[in-house]
Amino acid sequence: MSLSRRALLGTAAATVPLLHARAQRPSIRIGVLTDLSGLYQDIVGPLLVESVRLAVTDSGIVARGTDVEIVVADHQNKPDIGSNITREWFDRGGVDVILDGGSSAVALAVSGVAKDKNKVLLATGAASSDLSGKSCNANCIHWSYDTYMLSKSTGAAMVKAGGDKWFFITADYAFGHALARDAGTFVEQAGGKVVGGVRTPFPGTTDFSSYLLQAQANGANVIGLANAGGDTINCIKQAREFGIKATLGGLLVSLADIHSLGLDVAQGLTMSESFYWDLNDRTRAFTARLAPLYPSRKPGMQQAGSYSAALHYLKAVSAVGAAKMKSDGAGAVEVMKSMPTDDDVFGPGTIRPDGRKLHPAFLFRVKKPSESKGPWDYYSLVGTTPAGEAFRPMTEGGCPLVKV
Repeated sequence: MSLSRRALLGTAAATVPLLHARAQRPSIRIGVLTDLSGLYQDIVGPLLVESVRLAVTDSGIVARGTDVEIVVADHQNKPDIGSNITREWFDRGGVDVILDGGSSAVALAVSGVAKDKNKVLLATGAASSDLSGKSCNANCIHWSYDTYMLSKSTGAAMVKAGGDKWFFITADYAFGHALARDAGTFVEQAGGKVVGGVRTPFPGTTDFSSYLLQAQANGANVIGLANAGGDTINCIKQAREFGIKATLGGLLVSLADIHSLGLDVAQGLTMSESFYWDLNDRTRAFTARLAPLYPSRKPGMQQAGSYSAALHYLKAVSAVGAAKMKSDGAGAVEVMKSMPTDDDVFGPGTIRPDGRKLHPAFLFRVKKPSESKGPWDYYSLVGTTPAGEAFRPMTEGGCPLVKV
């Protein structure tokens, strides 16, 4: 399959034809809006695009008579760029559904555009729990994970283990704010205390040493890292370099981050994810099918979640027809909500009326080098939170779709 590139609103965009258009065949166009070049490119980026491509192949929809095309663009973690690309795609690009990878601020902006244009957003890489809370709408499903899930699984577990004085280093935008807010709530509910915090400019912060030292001076025994990607990696490296004694609470640490850090640095870290490539036979089977498309990395939960979301969308297309899914975005989302989910990434699941996709959450510990069998064998399973308990209760999120 060839990859042709064209300019779109000053960003790199790509069109990936999965089948040459044939006369009178129904078609679907999927837009993948992700971070291809910034801090989050390893946890979303090109591997997320390949995960969506695999979903199209695994769905079998093309063989059954519906053509699919994937269009790709880099939102650069900027809400204005993300929303401008989205409008272009919906108004003139023929895009029916967008999968958003990366920034919560971008996803929140794109969600508003999807509502205005009555199209579909599947938020697979963004974390803010507001996407299924106060900012929810009938055109958006929040898929892979969220700040509530991460905070409940990791924050509560660390307080129980003795980490009761928290200082948050927070990326200063929607994702960081929601993560620090949700984690702080669980810390206090578990009997801990938030002793301070600082918001760091995003993007653009590379030196976190002064913030780490400030946290230590405040008497924190846990430094909550309410950031992700390159920011988290820099925080962990610099904490090791400066001999910070407080435990690091990585609230969103990905498999790609551990790979970049190495087990010598990352060993012992505790984090929560909704997917691990070596969790069971089904996750290993998915990873094996994805490997030929992107052999240099194993997928994380954002990339795997994009496969899951795209596959379920295409199942809905097969169930009711492309014309119905294209004509009414809110109606398309209702079709998806009415169908149980099941795939090799998350197993069986459901989608709630507030747009929250439900599946279990897992608490992992990073292995010591001596425990690992080789590259990407990094996690030991510590605990599992069932799907019905992993995410915020629907009546507590403030979603206007939910009648309390």
